[in-house]
Amino acid sequence: MTVITPLGATIAEVTHHLVDVNDTRLHYVSAGETGSPIVLVHGWPETWWAFRKLIPLLARTHRVYALDLRGFGDSATTAEAWEPRVAADDLHHLVDHLGVGPVHLLCQDISGGVAFRFAATHPDDLLSFTATESSLVGFGLEQLADVNGFGSWHVGFLGAPGIPSLLLPGRERTLLAEWAYPLMSGTEGAVTEADLDEFVRTYSRVNGWRGTESLYRAIFTDEGATAALARDHSISVPVLAVDGPNAPFTANSFRAVSGDEFTAVHIEGVGHLVAQEAPERLAAAMLDVISGVDELADDA
Repeated sequence: MTVITPLGATIAEVTHHLVDVNDTRLHYVSAGETGSPIVLVHGWPETWWAFRKLIPLLARTHRVYALDLRGFGDSATTAEAWEPRVAADDLHHLVDHLGVGPVHLLCQDISGGVAFRFAATHPDDLLSFTATESSLVGFGLEQLADVNGFGSWHVGFLGAPGIPSLLLPGRERTLLAEWAYPLMSGTEGAVTEADLDEFVRTYSRVNGWRGTESLYRAIFTDEGATAALARDHSISVPVLAVDGPNAPFTANSFRAVSGDEFTAVHIEGVGHLVAQEAPERLAAAMLDVISGVDELADDA
């Protein structure tokens, strides 16, 4: 693990790190000195910077780690796409490297598949699981690819092998600042021009779309793997499903792969980017579940 000078935007509360795990180099930030550990996993079109408002709230009482998935942010890019199981193993190796497990995990958006596979294959690494505006293939996510229903064109486009890397370099700001963020955000001022600059910076790297391609391609290549994994390995820890405008999409998806300890929360009046638009309400919902888990662990 190497402490580094930030390569882009930062906040005062965090320290930046690079670590070599699982044949890649991951960038993550850390904050907080005490309390049970929380790991935050971004979605699309995001990086760790999506948690810039949430981290200080959680770090008051917890150790917090927010990473860039492989191919995203300031983590290493790859010339080829990868499968969700690879990124799930990255999470396991990162938790092992940090020496802080088990952890409370939050995923959002398209990272739900990676996070679920991590939870299913490495249950001893987890204390609780939070999914925010997310879903799984076989449990609703595939509907987002159906443009004849309520799906969106970008799902198929981003999942088409090699197409984003062919067509999007040089057009990052157009896609992110003029389409994606205005569409996804329902709170004026939640994402500033400076925030957009940071997201555009990292997606503009050489091979900067490989991570995106990998996550979206998995929607079309899953072939029942997620459903099969869920049949044998449901999430064994308490689960919190947080929905924004798409309620109860997240709740319905993750209830199907969870045990008895399941909580659903609907945060109203926001867009898809809950962590960026309503960090206080998201933190409160998370900490309510986390504190209950921690109290039981202390009593054990």
